[in-house]
Amino acid sequence: MSDEDQNKIIDGRAVAKKVEAEVKEGVEKLKSEKGITPGLATILVGDDPASKMYVRLKHKACDRVGVYAEDHPLPESTTQEELLDLISKLNSREDIHGILLQLPLPAHLNEQEAMNAIDPAKDADGFHPFNMGQLLIGIEELVPCTPKGVIRALEEYNIDIQGKHAVIVGHSNVVGKPMAAMLVNRNATVSVCHVFTEDTSKFTKEADILVVATGVKHLIKEDMVKEGAVIFDVGITEENGKVYGDVDFENVIKKAALVTPVPGGVGPVTISILMQHVLMAAQKTA
Repeated sequence: MSDEDQNKIIDGRAVAKKVEAEVKEGVEKLKSEKGITPGLATILVGDDPASKMYVRLKHKACDRVGVYAEDHPLPESTTQEELLDLISKLNSREDIHGILLQLPLPAHLNEQEAMNAIDPAKDADGFHPFNMGQLLIGIEELVPCTPKGVIRALEEYNIDIQGKHAVIVGHSNVVGKPMAAMLVNRNATVSVCHVFTEDTSKFTKEADILVVATGVKHLIKEDMVKEGAVIFDVGITEENGKVYGDVDFENVIKKAALVTPVPGGVGPVTISILMQHVLMAAQKTA
């Protein structure tokens, strides 16, 4: 890769370090002034290796910023009632400020009902309907971490959003929909593409800012992007022990102004925003 292309890489790890440093400072201040240590509880149902790894990464981040963390691993056979009972207990604990239910859940459990049971004030992931509703009316507090991380990276790289054409590929509740709302809140013109969009490339070629979150390896090729676009690759696919993004990085970087790598792009920023949320939730109780 040329030096010129190297300079086009959005360094997610560097952005995450900056966010974590801010959180660490806030945590120390809260401890010294109010005697409160922000606390995060994670709930993991079953033995999915990827989910286990994500929970480990989140706990490591807690260690780095001084957040108290505890994990609640539950067997695959856990019933909906047992899961809701645990959430209820965590809701009532004063030392737990953030609750994170690691998704996906085993098929027999009702994901939405479980998410709805989390106290919106402790909803570290920002998925509760109350927090999603707040986002839609422009109040961005506890909102989904990945799109908030994308916004933070845009700010760090001084990318003006207002008036730009932003295109999102993928319309999930986790990334696509909240990403669209955040970009609209900042006066971008937003198009959302998904599996039923007839000609996705027609939209992606027009994008000043492109966010791709589909989990389809190298879906976005060089001929599908505009010269000088800013591209965030949120998707991740594992193949033969190697990790790939939704964007054909090696070729797309030639045309892009800025692009996130996979790994080391959006992922680390997402986790740092989660830490920010736990601190925010703790500050509200102070």
